[in-house]
Amino acid sequence: MTSTPSGHAVQQYSGGSGRLRARMGVHAFGTDPRGWFAWLAERVVAQGDVLEVGAGTGKLWAELPHEGARLTLTDFSPAMCEELRKVPGAEVRQCDATELPFGDGTFDVVIANHMLYHLDDPTAALREFARVLRNGGRLVAAVNGRDHMQELRDLGPAIGRPAMLRGLTMNDFTAETGGEIVGGYFAEVRVERYPCNLVIPSPEPVLDYLGSLTEEPLTAEEESAVRELVQAKIDADGHFFVRKHTVLITATH
Repeated sequence: MTSTPSGHAVQQYSGGSGRLRARMGVHAFGTDPRGWFAWLAERVVAQGDVLEVGAGTGKLWAELPHEGARLTLTDFSPAMCEELRKVPGAEVRQCDATELPFGDGTFDVVIANHMLYHLDDPTAALREFARVLRNGGRLVAAVNGRDHMQELRDLGPAIGRPAMLRGLTMNDFTAETGGEIVGGYFAEVRVERYPCNLVIPSPEPVLDYLGSLTEEPLTAEEESAVRELVQAKIDADGHFFVRKHTVLITATH
């Protein structure tokens, strides 16, 4: 088992986007009909020179209006960068979030969407974000709380795999602490919670999600145990409920 946030990220994402896409699938059962990307698009103005760090598959740019913006997308993973090159008009750079290959004051907006908890030193990335932003530029960062998707977390210990969902929060940068940490480097910090939970109608999406997390596949016995636990909740409540705790942090340089 990987012991550091960056080591976990390498294990999960360096080989391609398959795990990430499987993980995103469970969020189709969100209670907010807008979905995360549409909700984010209502709050983020992508104009001028825009940098997304840890951009993953680039899905944000299919949802977020950015006409006239000059996009630069980065990721540490070569496989993810290949995905990002499919985003029309974007410049793509493979790099570490804590050592950005850009000059001071290069960008008007820096976006860090669900990536700061993958870093061993998130404050080093925040310093880099501040460095590459112009005066008056905006930081947009999304992060999870420590109780995010707790009902899924509880399945790990229940089947004897207690560390299975550890990747949801890997360091001290969380929804509970992120605003204060960002405030050490930026002004006008705002923290807004995404108003969404999950209501999952069958065990299969849960099994797919858990399968995307593990270095070793679930055994038949573990799959059966998950199915039984989830189905019991569905039989009682009509669905398997999962609370989400995600916040959007915005700030000014």
